[in-house]
Amino acid sequence: MDEYDRFVDWDKMDVTVQSQDIKELTCTEFQELKQLARQGYWAKNHSLRAKVYHKLISNIPCRTVTPDANVYRDIVVKIVGKRNSSSLPLPEFVDDSLVPTYCLNAEGIGAVRKIILCIANQFPDISFCPALPSVIALLLHYSKDEAECFEQVCRILACNDPSKRLIDQTFLAFESSCMTFGDLVNKYCQAAHKLMVAVSEDVLEVYSDWQRWLFGELPMVYIARVFDVFLVEGYKVLYRVALAILKFFHKVRAGQPMESDSVQQDIRAFVRDIAKSVSPERLLEKAFAIRLFSRKEIQLLQMANEKALQQKGITVKQKSLLVSLGHCLSIFCTVFLRQNVHLAVHAENFKSEIVSVKEMRDIWSWIPERFALCQPLLLFTTLEHGCSLSRFYSHSEGHEPTLLLIKTTAKEVCGAYLSTDWSERRRGGNKLSFFGTGECFVFRLQPEVERYEWVIIKHPELAASGSEPENHTSPASNTLSFRSTPSDPSDRLSPFLSARHFNLPSKTASMFMAGSSECIIIGGGDGQALYLDADLNHGRTSHCNTFNNQPLCSESFQISVLEVWGFRD
Repeated sequence: MDEYDRFVDWDKMDVTVQSQDIKELTCTEFQELKQLARQGYWAKNHSLRAKVYHKLISNIPCRTVTPDANVYRDIVVKIVGKRNSSSLPLPEFVDDSLVPTYCLNAEGIGAVRKIILCIANQFPDISFCPALPSVIALLLHYSKDEAECFEQVCRILACNDPSKRLIDQTFLAFESSCMTFGDLVNKYCQAAHKLMVAVSEDVLEVYSDWQRWLFGELPMVYIARVFDVFLVEGYKVLYRVALAILKFFHKVRAGQPMESDSVQQDIRAFVRDIAKSVSPERLLEKAFAIRLFSRKEIQLLQMANEKALQQKGITVKQKSLLVSLGHCLSIFCTVFLRQNVHLAVHAENFKSEIVSVKEMRDIWSWIPERFALCQPLLLFTTLEHGCSLSRFYSHSEGHEPTLLLIKTTAKEVCGAYLSTDWSERRRGGNKLSFFGTGECFVFRLQPEVERYEWVIIKHPELAASGSEPENHTSPASNTLSFRSTPSDPSDRLSPFLSARHFNLPSKTASMFMAGSSECIIIGGGDGQALYLDADLNHGRTSHCNTFNNQPLCSESFQISVLEVWGFRD
């Protein structure tokens, strides 16, 4: 059909979606290019898409020495030799992942493996890159020959713009992206996350498949549309589309029995057959309707997850040896980073007067992925340490994050996940000081389980600018009020992220927690908040616009037991 059809099996392609109308792409402005990519301007013209890809990839800033087409022509014969290209072994860094054919002909299928081996030769620093076969198979559609495809893939891999992340090339980067995706699901797809927790013993094992959904299971016409936008907007697009896939999976499968014993397999099957449920246009529309964090915010969250993995010593896939029939077999085993909640919360070691092991495991499924690597550690309980706010502080300080659990005399159970060390309250001196991040949340376990999205608590005396007033009245006389979080402008850091963790200015932190010698206040979502008196015997809630009109607990309540839990490595 054109000069870019060498590797394409047109009998397998849906040519009805292809248009031969001559189009040109003349715009260079990012915003216009972004809109055209999202609209699929070049999606129906094979030759135009090839030219656009070449232009976009040529503009990627790369390392000074980046292998090009001539390098490929020099090394391919030495590396491949006379071996049958269709049976060439894949390097370990692709993790035995799928090598999608994407309607390639026999020459194209063999070319994928040849290019992978040549890339392995030129990029010895790549240790884990399961998306690579898919990217190569896709770009072969829009390449004149193997050497041109090799050069385009090398430019993507050699990108040296720190603000432009493209493809994960190490196990640390890949697994931290899985944790980040899990955090985003927990934030933006709570209904789907709730389903995953209910049907899967290991949530992160499910979310670790997120790149495979895109680069492996998603049909050719879908991944091509995603790649159109990815080359313009970068890595964030991948998170968006994966979240949209999970939302559609939940919508289609909610209330239905799983088709297999594994939700992981069910999602893969759903993605393979996604054309039965949603069009490429609808998938992208859903993806871009999600009000996701800015690129900078996602980068910071990824950094936090990488740091947590490094502290655990998890940076590479671990080799293990199996001895079978006297032979040593070297295999790779994946280190699943979110511990199975059944392992993180040990039934024999866990004891709480407020929640059961099952309830604690439910809470564990809500916390950020980097802390789900830890086990619960009891820091304070009113049954042992008494009802003293000063002792509450002394036992809780030095621990970040913490988990607050409350059981009322009416058998209600509620609590909060608190992202910031209580010692931060000292910055305000004797004033009621506000701190915390948007990762905080409040929840109810009894009489019904509910997790509430967060809002920033706003002290009535605070000025509109957010600066603290000179004088504070007694907290007991104040009425709590709430405001929803503003949309995240690209030039601001989200309150979701911990300012202190990244050594950022304190003004970037939100106001979720408040503490003084007289009381503590914990803001919550959907207008929920907890207010606890100094004697830790009495508390009350403030709520408005509550979820399904269900308050966190009674407006005024007597505390039966209060516990604070930390996170132990």
